[in-house]
Amino acid sequence: MNLGESSAELAGPWKFQPGDDPQWSKTDFDDSAWGTLDLSPPEGSADTSLGISGYVPGWTARGYPRHTGFAWYRLKVNINGADRRLALKMPASADDAYQVFVNGTQIGEFGKFTGNRVAAYSSLPQSFRLPKDIRDGVVTIAIRMWMDSATPFNSPDSGGLHGPPVLGYASIIGALVRLDYDDIAHDLGGGFLEMLILIMAFVMAVALFCLDRQEKGYLWLALVCLVTLLGNSIVLAANFIPLIPQTLGVVLADIVLRPIRIGLWVLFWGYWFRIWSIKRLHQMVWPLVAVLMVGTAMLRPPLYGQQIPIHFATIIIPLLLVTKLGLGLLLCGVAYRGFVHQRTEGWMAAFAVVLVVIANYQSELRLIHIRTIFPFMGFSLSLGTISTILSLLVITVMLLRRFVISQRRKEQWKIEIQQARHIQELLIPKKLPNLRGLQIQSEYRPVREVGGDFFQVLPADTPDSVLVVVGDVTGKGLQAGMLVALIVGAIQAAAQHSSDPAEILNEVNKQLCDHQEASATCLIMRIDSKGSVRLANAGHLPPYLNGREMSMEGALPIGIVSGSELSIISFELRQNDSLIVMSDGVVEAQDRKGTLFGFDRISALLLRQATPKEIAEEAQTFGQEDDILILEVRRDLAQVLQVQVEPQLAAS
Repeated sequence: MNLGESSAELAGPWKFQPGDDPQWSKTDFDDSAWGTLDLSPPEGSADTSLGISGYVPGWTARGYPRHTGFAWYRLKVNINGADRRLALKMPASADDAYQVFVNGTQIGEFGKFTGNRVAAYSSLPQSFRLPKDIRDGVVTIAIRMWMDSATPFNSPDSGGLHGPPVLGYASIIGALVRLDYDDIAHDLGGGFLEMLILIMAFVMAVALFCLDRQEKGYLWLALVCLVTLLGNSIVLAANFIPLIPQTLGVVLADIVLRPIRIGLWVLFWGYWFRIWSIKRLHQMVWPLVAVLMVGTAMLRPPLYGQQIPIHFATIIIPLLLVTKLGLGLLLCGVAYRGFVHQRTEGWMAAFAVVLVVIANYQSELRLIHIRTIFPFMGFSLSLGTISTILSLLVITVMLLRRFVISQRRKEQWKIEIQQARHIQELLIPKKLPNLRGLQIQSEYRPVREVGGDFFQVLPADTPDSVLVVVGDVTGKGLQAGMLVALIVGAIQAAAQHSSDPAEILNEVNKQLCDHQEASATCLIMRIDSKGSVRLANAGHLPPYLNGREMSMEGALPIGIVSGSELSIISFELRQNDSLIVMSDGVVEAQDRKGTLFGFDRISALLLRQATPKEIAEEAQTFGQEDDILILEVRRDLAQVLQVQVEPQLAAS
C-alpha cells in the first residue's frame, strides 16, 4: 500500500472469528481457517462530498445472527514508503467496544476492558497512532470487538464494525476525525441551542419563584427545564465524550428522565392554571409515569431479550403507547379546563401546550409519517427541538406577564394595608378625658402591619366616668383590621346612647350577628372617679386585680349568637389597686419548641408588679404568635388621670 499524501480505507476482506484469545493479536498467528468479512460500504451509502464511508451491516446480518460477546478482526497491510507517523481511524459506528492491536501491541481502545468485563459507550470517532518505527513492510492489524447481549434486540444488523478503518498519515487521520465530529456537531447543533434556551428558562423560573413563592407554577417549570436539561446533557455528552456508559445513559435518559419530563409538563400546566384538584392530578400523573418507566425498561437493555422475552414486545409496546397517550390526553384535559377558567391567557397558552405535545411525542409523530428532522443552514433541527424552543419562549412571555400582574396586585395590597393601618392608628386613643384618681397605661404590639386587637377609652354619661373597651377579633391581617374598624365604630355609636357596658355589648353583638362570620371577644368597663367599676365580658380573658385573675363566668364572643348572655360583675377599686386586661396573644406566645408562654409566667410577672410594657416585651421575646395588647387601670387618688399610650407596631 503506497499512501502518498492521502489515506486508504481498509475494507478488507478482513479475517473474522467469534470468540476470544489473546494470541489472536500476534503477527505470526495463523488465521487461514477464519471466515472473512468485507467492510466495503454498500453501493450508494458513501458520502463522496466528505469522503466518509456509509453504513456497513454488522456480523449478525452476515452469517453470525446470534453471536454476542467477543470477536476478532484481522488484516495484514503492506506499507510502502511512509515518511511520517501513521495513524488508524476507526469507524464512527461500532458495536459496542473494541481494542486495537498492531503487530501484537495494543495501540488503543474504546470502552473500558477489565478482564472479561467491558463497559461500552456510545460510538464516537476515534483514531490511534501506530508505533513510530512502522513505516514500511507488512503490518498485522487486529481488532478485538465486544458486543453487549442486548444490542441485537435494538438493531437487526448489529455487531462489530459498521465501516472500514482508515489508515494514513496522522495529520490526515486527525483531519478526518475532526470532520466526523463536525458532522456530529451539525446533526446535534439544535440541541445546543435548545440547552441554551432551557438554561435561560430555568434561571428565570427559579428567580421568579424566589420573588414570588406563592406562584407554584414557576417552581414546576424550573423542574421541567432541569429534567430536560439533564436528559439533553446525557445525549450530547454521549455523542462527544466517553463519559457515561451506554447502558447507564439509556437508563437515565430514556427510562427515567423522559417519562418524568412528560409528567412534570402535565403538573406544570395544572399549577399554572390553578386547577382546584391538583392533589388528584398528582395521583393520576405519577402512576402513569411509573408504568411508562417500567414498560420502557422492559424494552431496553439489559432486560430486553434476556429477562424479558422478545415476543413480550407485542404486548408491552401497545401498553406503552396507550399510557403515553393517556398522559397526553390528561395534559389536554388540564389545558382545556385552564382555557375555560382563564380566557385571558387562553390563546397564548393553547399555542404553548400544542408545542409541548409535539416536543414530547416525536416517535408517535414518526409512526404517522410526519417529518421530524429539518435542515437549516447546514444543521439538522428536530421538530422536538424547534417545539421546545418555541414553547419555552411563549411560556417565558406568559411568566413575565403573570409576574408583572402579580407585582401590581401586591403593590395595590400594600397601599390598601397602609391605608388600613393608618385608619387603625387613628382608632388608638391619644387624648382621654381628665378624671382624677385613675392612671391608665397601655401596650399594643400587632403581629402584622394591621392588627386584630383593639382598645378604646371613651367618655361616659357623667364627667367623672369613662368607658374602657378591650377586644380581640378573629383572624389577623387586613380582614381583622377592617373588622376592628367596624366594631370600634359600632361601640362608639352605641356609647352615644348608653354608658352601660352590657347594653353596649348587646347592641354591637346584634350588629355583628347580622354580618355573619364576624366575631370578637370584647370586654367593656365603666369606671368612675370613686373607683366604682361595672364590667361586662363577652368571651375575653378575665382581668387581673392586683396580680390575681378575677373569677368570672364564661360567655360567648360577640357575633356568634344574637342575645347571648354576658358575664357581668361590679366591684370597687381601692387606693393603689391595679386592674390589668390583656389579649390572648400574651398567653399564646410560644418558643421554637412550641412551649406556650402560659398563665404561670403571666402570674409571676404580675406578682412582681411588672408594667404592661415589661409584660409585652417578655412575651414578644419569648415568641410572638398573635397580637399583644395589655391595658392597666390603677387607682391613684393623688394624681389626675395620666394616660400613656405607646403603640408599637410590628415590623412589616
